[in-house]
Amino acid sequence: MKFTDTRSGIEHNLAFSDVIIKGIAPSKGLFVPTELPKLSREELDALAQMPYWKQAAYVYRLFGIDIDDEAIDEVMRHSYGAQWTSDEVTPVIGLGDDVFLLDLSGGPTSAFKDLALQCMPRFFSEVIEAMQRDGRLDADLLILVATSGDTGKAALEGFADRAHTSIVVFYPEEGVSDLQKRQMQTQTGDNVAVFGVRGNFDDCQNAVKDAFADQSFNERLLATANLKLSSANSINWGRLMPQTVYYLSACARLMASGSLAAGQLIDIAVPTGNFGNILAAWYAKQMGAPIGRLICASNSNNVLTDFITTGVYDVTDRAFYTTPSPSMDILISSNLERLLFHLAGARRTAQWIEQLNTTGRFEVDGETLASLQRDFVGGWIDNDQSLQRVKRAWLEHHVLLDPHTAVALDVALAHKTDNPLLVAVTAHWSKFAPSVLRALLDVGFSDPLPAHLTQVTDCETLDTVIALAPGCSAVPGPIAALGSTPARFTTVIDADPDDIKEAVMGWIEHR
Repeated sequence: MKFTDTRSGIEHNLAFSDVIIKGIAPSKGLFVPTELPKLSREELDALAQMPYWKQAAYVYRLFGIDIDDEAIDEVMRHSYGAQWTSDEVTPVIGLGDDVFLLDLSGGPTSAFKDLALQCMPRFFSEVIEAMQRDGRLDADLLILVATSGDTGKAALEGFADRAHTSIVVFYPEEGVSDLQKRQMQTQTGDNVAVFGVRGNFDDCQNAVKDAFADQSFNERLLATANLKLSSANSINWGRLMPQTVYYLSACARLMASGSLAAGQLIDIAVPTGNFGNILAAWYAKQMGAPIGRLICASNSNNVLTDFITTGVYDVTDRAFYTTPSPSMDILISSNLERLLFHLAGARRTAQWIEQLNTTGRFEVDGETLASLQRDFVGGWIDNDQSLQRVKRAWLEHHVLLDPHTAVALDVALAHKTDNPLLVAVTAHWSKFAPSVLRALLDVGFSDPLPAHLTQVTDCETLDTVIALAPGCSAVPGPIAALGSTPARFTTVIDADPDDIKEAVMGWIEHR
């Protein structure tokens, strides 16, 4: 299996194991496979008959990864087993009128990130042990993660007490939901640490990228604790590979059930922040899934909508908004770089990323924009529109959505064509219970709650929502238990890259 660097265009003869350990390419670009495997209609038909763990193992083998079949099967059986609320792992739910929901929220942290972060840490342990045995690696790994909410908890859960790895997560202190924050602050495990950051997600992400690029910091880590850095963010190819599986799986199952006719395409809508989830759907399309348009749904931080519409990516003087869908509160979408590479090549990609880093703006050429618009359409809604969609989904379909999924459904319906429509459900509603409560009570995102609810705690909010929406999906046990679980990690630091590096070193030296 060969990989290309998005900024240099150099083809690296690297194994899958090397790529997931390195995380970032030598040019500070991202790794992409030189070739993608293709699935025929017959292979998709066969995929539909497999349990989910076998589907994942089958797709991984198509990529030709350097892990033996028995180990792949073992990892996938454990990754997609009893910890999921549905035997299907990612069930497809019909709303009528050729609209379907792809429920990705049934994992142990109730977010779509679990699909990747249940298997990726297991592969890390397999790979590290093999590389240490044959002398390719002489250290353990420290995973640094910047999160806008769900990645942090999913990564912590996946890597907690896992051999040969430690993990440190940074989240924007005022940029995640209270329940997301509580999930991270209460994480168990001797090899985990969590820090709040005074700033937004882009500040966290930039500081973590700075740590990866700082040679002296990396040398200090190695000398002090025999640790090398790696990443569990979607900049790591090991995060995107498992995400392609659920789009291939959903399309295969819809075809097998007759909901998607032979030769028919399905449009897919994804609430989008860092661009990894929707890019995985694009990869699935390139691999043979019958996917039509990819609907990139944004909240008020709508830089991607503007880019897809105009070809201009501009964050200069762009306001950053706090929204009910905080995992999408992102202005710099890292995985867009991979798509730019596929559309325009390494030279122009490197130029555009350099322009973005130095000026806050770049503009693609007309040919690249046309290629982009052949596959993607962008749209956005504001805070109150997302809450209104939460209420409408409950009243019209008896389905309770989290605000991110509500954004995707609303934008998707506005762009509906004759094609069937699949909307990604990216989190369980209970993770954003205060916003869901506002939606059910018709209280705008910026408006005060009724006086008798202003002091309601998050866990009490869960009960209040259930009272207003009887019969909605039950609150997952780990979330229901958060109110009685003591917080372990409450330190908040500045977003300065040096402060973040010192926080890492301080934790390592005193754990």
